[in-house]
Amino acid sequence: MAFAIMTLTDAAADRVKAIVANAGADAKGIRVGVKKGGCAGMEYAIDLVTDPNPKDDLVEKSGASVWVAPEAVLYLLGTEMDFEVTTLRSGFTFRNPNQTSACGCGESVELKPADLAALAAAGRPTVRAG
Repeated sequence: MAFAIMTLTDAAADRVKAIVANAGADAKGIRVGVKKGGCAGMEYAIDLVTDPNPKDDLVEKSGASVWVAPEAVLYLLGTEMDFEVTTLRSGFTFRNPNQTSACGCGESVELKPADLAALAAAGRPTVRAG
């Protein structure tokens, strides 16, 4: 049995649907990944999806589609994706149990791969093999 790699809040799902609606007929959703960068070592990467990669994992909520890049799966297991609007900025935020630290500006994070043995011991089903 598989479980969702990430979850989306209602605000995140609404923002994904708005992005897709404004991006044109070819847009299907967004893709979330991680890449090396920033002073803390890694950054979340978000791209528009027009042609889904069959190797990506799909997370859906309320008509919003978010694909997760295979190389990011172990770093994103258990993450909740949200969308926040504050006085100074708006954007996607990630509550990630695999984050060990973040830089002061909030643009980059330090992530460790999820501990699959700990997930199994906690009684959670393991993620399906891609």
